[in-house]
Amino acid sequence: MYRRIPICLLCLLMSAALSQAAGAATLALQPCQLAQAQRLLSVAAECGELTVPEDRALPGGRQIRLFVARVPAISRQHRPDPLFLLAGGPGLGASDFYPNVAGAFARIHRDRDILLVDQRGTGRSNPLSCAFDDNALWEAGEAEVARAMASCQQQLSQRNDLRQFTTSVAVADLEAVRQALGYAQVNLYGSSYGTRVAQHYARRYPQQTRALILDGIVPPQRALGPATPLDAQQALRQILARCRADTRCHARFGDPQQDYQGLQEQLLRKPVAVTLPDPRSGKPTTLQFSHAAFATALRLASYSAEQAALLPLSLHLAYREGNFLPLASQFLMATTTYGELLSYGMHNSVVCAEDVPFFGDGYRPALEGTFLGTAQVDALLGLCKAWPRGPVDADLHAPLHSDVPALLLSGTADPVTPARDGALAAQGFRYALHLQVTDQGHGQLGMPCMDRVMADFLSRADQPATVATLPHACVDGIRPAPFFLTLAGPAP
Repeated sequence: MYRRIPICLLCLLMSAALSQAAGAATLALQPCQLAQAQRLLSVAAECGELTVPEDRALPGGRQIRLFVARVPAISRQHRPDPLFLLAGGPGLGASDFYPNVAGAFARIHRDRDILLVDQRGTGRSNPLSCAFDDNALWEAGEAEVARAMASCQQQLSQRNDLRQFTTSVAVADLEAVRQALGYAQVNLYGSSYGTRVAQHYARRYPQQTRALILDGIVPPQRALGPATPLDAQQALRQILARCRADTRCHARFGDPQQDYQGLQEQLLRKPVAVTLPDPRSGKPTTLQFSHAAFATALRLASYSAEQAALLPLSLHLAYREGNFLPLASQFLMATTTYGELLSYGMHNSVVCAEDVPFFGDGYRPALEGTFLGTAQVDALLGLCKAWPRGPVDADLHAPLHSDVPALLLSGTADPVTPARDGALAAQGFRYALHLQVTDQGHGQLGMPCMDRVMADFLSRADQPATVATLPHACVDGIRPAPFFLTLAGPAP
């Protein structure tokens, strides 16, 4: 935790002076603490709210307050260009995301302010959250899910225009924050869906964008949804193949593909009741572990190499010994965490405007053989039939052509934004370096030495031609976490 109140005050006064000189609205920030969901970690910051129109076509209409937090640079002679963090989801707030990953930005934070803007509809910026039992929805049928989301829409529509929460609107909010704080240029780090926001900001405001770091990349051309089951299946296939090729993993579990297929068939016939502690209360809860829950567990387990390290053991225990506790625990922990942090209303407003209308035709037959099948896509199609569709810039899905230097980070076993998407996005930048981390999943922020690579990239962004030669040999040495052979952990 950093205590630099005199420096913070100086930064605030300088920013206010710059803003007033430019004729922009100012944003008053006060000392605050940002805490992670479990409140085990906190970060000292300066927080405030910027009021913007809900609908920019009606500036005198209903207003939204954007939550903004600044973590001031440590150095007294810090750089004038901050780093804005853009969270994923869509539906995750930046102020919820940052405390968990602050260490990865420690080098950048030495001489750059870190700016966190909860995108409208998330975090503390007019969150579009609905009250329902996430775990019950996993077990519900299509009709029950439709009713829950219809109720969510009705509830939120009473006080919100659900059309006004798209990426095209959000980038204008970011620009308003930049102006209010008086920064001439900004750097952007985007994670997952946040990479879409970062690229669109660079498209709309190229002169104000100094550099981009894109982690788990969504290319502008891609609509998320139809390819996800195929990408998830490929990631699972890589994890199981890696176990077969690992001498110890193969000796312990044989071919984990057999356990996976056996569980698929078993759970398609009948769910299994699993009693385990609730992650929030610690009280025993009984979960009907169905095929849908199994598919979700598989997908979430492939998001990171650390979770993937448990997968062959979890599959083996469930199929060979009837012990579903590890699989069910992974499922329940992940879905509970996502449910607590994600603003479903904002998520729906984004995907129903920016993704579902661009699904196209002919993709369904290929999805039938995947563990996710068509259920996820069908759910989005059903949800978006009635969800209000907001403004989408005509060029949101057009290829990008940018002179802004970009560092792109991909995992070769990413189940949702595969490395080929990073390669496609890289084509949109004149100056780009695309790093692919072997056998890693979704998001490379926590990888060893990535903090140094990102800081070095930002330090040379003023000489964009040098980006392609950025030293990154340390990334080539990153290896996935070893497989657990027992619940006690990997072999020594």
